[in-house]
Amino acid sequence: MRGSVFRRCACRDPETGKQYGQSCPKLGQRRHGTWGVRQELPPDAAGCRRTLRRSGFASATQAQTELDAIRALLAVPEADDLDGRQRMGDLLESVASERGPLPDLDETRRKFRSGQSLTVRITVGEWLDTWLAGRKIRRNTVERYGRDIRIHLKPRIGNVRLDRLRVSHLTEMFNAIVERNIEIEEANALRRAATEELRTLTGRERRRAARDAIAEMPPFRRTTGPSTRRHIKATLRAALNDAITQELIAFNPAAHVELDPVRRPKALVWTDERVARWRATGERPSPVMVWTPAQTGSFLDFIADDELYALFHLITFRGLRRGESCGLRPEDLDFKGRTLTVATQLVEIRGEIEESEPKSEAGNRIVALDAASIKVIKRHLKRQQKARDEAGGAWVESGRLFCRPTGGWIEPDWLSDHFDRLVRKAALPPIRLHDLRHGAATIALAAGTEMKVVQDMLGHSSISLTSDTYTSVLPELARDAAEAAARLVPRQGDKRPAGLTSGSQLPSSSKSTNEKDRKKRKKKQVKAAS
Repeated sequence: MRGSVFRRCACRDPETGKQYGQSCPKLGQRRHGTWGVRQELPPDAAGCRRTLRRSGFASATQAQTELDAIRALLAVPEADDLDGRQRMGDLLESVASERGPLPDLDETRRKFRSGQSLTVRITVGEWLDTWLAGRKIRRNTVERYGRDIRIHLKPRIGNVRLDRLRVSHLTEMFNAIVERNIEIEEANALRRAATEELRTLTGRERRRAARDAIAEMPPFRRTTGPSTRRHIKATLRAALNDAITQELIAFNPAAHVELDPVRRPKALVWTDERVARWRATGERPSPVMVWTPAQTGSFLDFIADDELYALFHLITFRGLRRGESCGLRPEDLDFKGRTLTVATQLVEIRGEIEESEPKSEAGNRIVALDAASIKVIKRHLKRQQKARDEAGGAWVESGRLFCRPTGGWIEPDWLSDHFDRLVRKAALPPIRLHDLRHGAATIALAAGTEMKVVQDMLGHSSISLTSDTYTSVLPELARDAAEAAARLVPRQGDKRPAGLTSGSQLPSSSKSTNEKDRKKRKKKQVKAAS
């Protein structure tokens, strides 16, 4: 198709007042006027001719470069591809009307070959909605992705064109989240201080005024912590990877944005010193705390008559997750093989409890049961049958191994609250229900169980996750290891069996030989003196 480079200016004929255009007598001067391009485009859908004009270039070289780029875009469709040529013409026509830069050649070629629209500009928000709707995964995972998209991604970067999303956009987004966290913490501190002051106020009017002031304050809110920020990044990265697969984009900025590393809180054991400090100050040494075997035994003894004792027993010794224990079914038990199959879990999604598959593929597992656990479960089943008989028609057959007094499902959040109440009644140092799982790993390792066996018991996908997360060291084990290390190094004065040391302590045979040599040397010295 015909195209050309031209030069023109805005000078006008003083007599007619019309612009000279390309006939201006000053165009012979080197720096007079500007350069432009003219390119004929493929006909539109109605068969009408159309021409692309772009001007404002400072030199002929710049104008020619622009014309070459236009012709390269027009050359993407084959010569006999009339529909493709029309689509390319529509693209260039829209660019000209918007007076924007020419589209990237490689990106346009990729979109053209994949059959995508060349003129529609999809935004990040539109793509995230499309991507989420097409995900065939568990509902609770979809809900987690949706929360990241709804609360964080769409409000902050949803209007950005997908093909123009850059690392700088994401850096700005995460910086804004951190700044928002500071605002939330300050608002929470103000509301907390006002609430504490209200408790000390006397007088109806003063208390009413204080309550009104508190009502005007923002409610307590949770900050977006490092782990959540990393999950937001992971959600966006997965969505953009699929966009690359569909050739919508060629670069994933979420793979290159840097976030602060997540430091998992170290699990600590409730030693006597830590318990004493907690009772004096109310402070927990770490968000993740583990009971000693003695404290664990005290808890189990205290709740021996609780209707859910068997559930807590399994979590304590077999390390089941909260949702897994709520989702167990009677058919998951194999008394003859002394095993328990973890195949389902109960999860809460937008206030509703649903049955779901285990958290991961490794979570679908078979857990070995000890003789004591078998007895505990059998006793629980007898107790449950008695409750079923007493409830009669009010009994709800939920098909769960553990259930509420009338047979209904146990909500995971309710179970955590019930556990917290039992811990307070037992007057034990506080731990979370999930920390019983840490304790199960610790107890198993203290008993000499191999790390691989503990990994399978907990349902972890990798052994590194088990060793890094669930291996709190009991104090007595640490002391035994320290003593064993100290015994390896011999020192003078050590009273150890002969032959087990070196250097400062010689075997008895060596001692006798040295004594004989000493006596011989002494006799020679006496003879020489005489």
